[in-house]
Amino acid sequence: MKILQEKFYARDDVVAISRELLGKVLVTTIDGATTSAVITETEAYAGVRDRASHAYGDRRTARTEPMYAKGGTAYVYLCYGIHHLFNVVTGRSGTPHAILVRAGKPVEGVTLMLERRGRKRPDAALLGGPGSLARALGITTTLTGTSLVDGPIRIEDHGIRVPASKISAGPRVGVDYAGADALLPYRFRVDPGEIQ
Repeated sequence: MKILQEKFYARDDVVAISRELLGKVLVTTIDGATTSAVITETEAYAGVRDRASHAYGDRRTARTEPMYAKGGTAYVYLCYGIHHLFNVVTGRSGTPHAILVRAGKPVEGVTLMLERRGRKRPDAALLGGPGSLARALGITTTLTGTSLVDGPIRIEDHGIRVPASKISAGPRVGVDYAGADALLPYRFRVDPGEIQ
């Protein structure tokens, strides 16, 4: 197990990094309790030229400012005033690339995940969407801007390798407003059953 370091995140190709995050393990330590999940679905957002990105047109707001930080920073925002969504910032400082982590497979702290989600037993829906995943792992907007290297959220390499043949790529979810950019194959997924 090793924590991914800044050099992993600092590269320019947000789409390649998004794909490479499949099989990595998202770990949180919140109030002394650790939960973790293998990442099974991601979406890349390519900054100022990507009409689906919060930073399209170089929009800088208090909410999006963490996207402009150096790669290896957490960007967490509130969707519909309800769901906290966790994103991985990539690239160099000033380049607002980000990857939404959409789903995962539980590894550690399942009992706490169930408690946070108000569920009785684990099933595919436990970490089956970006809001569900963030809630189960205790990720909220209070953690936006924190380091993914030495902060409460980190991503680790546990040696899980996902063959290219098992990865599906397609358009991102809920970005119809982005015109032609909505059709870009920036969403990557591996069936949780393929993760050993």
